[in-house]
Amino acid sequence: MEKEIKYLPGEIEEFRVLGRTGKSRNPLVLFWTGSGVELCYEGTELWCEFESDYSCYEQWIAVYVNGALLTRQMLQKGRQKVCLFRNLQMKKVNHVKVVKEVQAMPGDEEAYLAIHAFYGDGTFCKVPEPKCRIEFIGDSITSGEGSYGSTEEQDWVAMWFSATQAYPHMVAERLNADCRVFSQSGYGVYCAYDNNLDHVIPMYYEQVCGVLTGKRNVESGAQEAHDFSSWQPDYIVINLGTNDGGAFHNPEWQDEATGRKNKMVADETGAPAKECLLKVQGAVTDFLRMVRKNNGTAQIIWAYGMMGTVVESAIKEGITAYVKESNDKKIHYITLNEIKDEQIGARSHPGVLGHRATAEMIYNKIAELQNEEV
Repeated sequence: MEKEIKYLPGEIEEFRVLGRTGKSRNPLVLFWTGSGVELCYEGTELWCEFESDYSCYEQWIAVYVNGALLTRQMLQKGRQKVCLFRNLQMKKVNHVKVVKEVQAMPGDEEAYLAIHAFYGDGTFCKVPEPKCRIEFIGDSITSGEGSYGSTEEQDWVAMWFSATQAYPHMVAERLNADCRVFSQSGYGVYCAYDNNLDHVIPMYYEQVCGVLTGKRNVESGAQEAHDFSSWQPDYIVINLGTNDGGAFHNPEWQDEATGRKNKMVADETGAPAKECLLKVQGAVTDFLRMVRKNNGTAQIIWAYGMMGTVVESAIKEGITAYVKESNDKKIHYITLNEIKDEQIGARSHPGVLGHRATAEMIYNKIAELQNEEV
């Protein structure tokens, strides 16, 4: 480019931050899957300077230019400039999305991704307002685990994650929505897949990204209280319960520090024991209270079933109990179709076809609610 201009994220008024992040914009730290930036830029080329780090789970990004996927790549450690586009017409405004493809990685304290600057030869323009805002809350399914890779892949590695091949991105694109994703592999609403009582979404929902403990992430505000007033969703989609159901097939968990134990067990018929289902039911009710407290007007949809319906009765009862006590008219439940055959991707998780099928069901439900609100 003839004249390179450097722009710091905190100095750019005309761009949209995607996903929860800390208060600082210099650098702009990206915590959750699907986080990133959306911008419109008039110029012949634009570059983005990232800082990436990891010990085992590398950072991946996707870049969209004018609605089309331009690149999906792994970032090397350290600082690097990535070309978002170049050699385009000077008088043309180009719409760009830069998206973090992988989820937060609490198992890797070095995992870190930040944007330090943009470099270009033009000007930033106003980003069109979204039609609505949607928050997606979930586990590995919502994180897009397995949406890349063949069905034979079983290694738990970063490259098989993709925010942009998962149903939240698909729903948001179709509805022209600004979406945020709050999801973590293995986590549940009452307990994790391995019966761990601490690896549950409600424990961290009121923090920016409390699952991360790495020094730089903590210094960037990951464990601070999230300011819900800064971004209020119109719709919230919760997809939790799959790992609570999986815990029935895994060994007992015990916290070595406190001695706490947990094991989801079956009754004499082989079905989930009633006392365990009641624990899930209570956790669902409690979480709905928390979500509503922080999101006063959102329509809340609990969607479950892509990888089985082991605890569906508990989820439904938990929702019923919350609605009865609160008289909340904006709570809904849909059973998702279980993935099968060509819908299955890597690690026995939903592939892109499975996510498309789920995206269609969630889109239809939100469209129905939108029509009722008119």
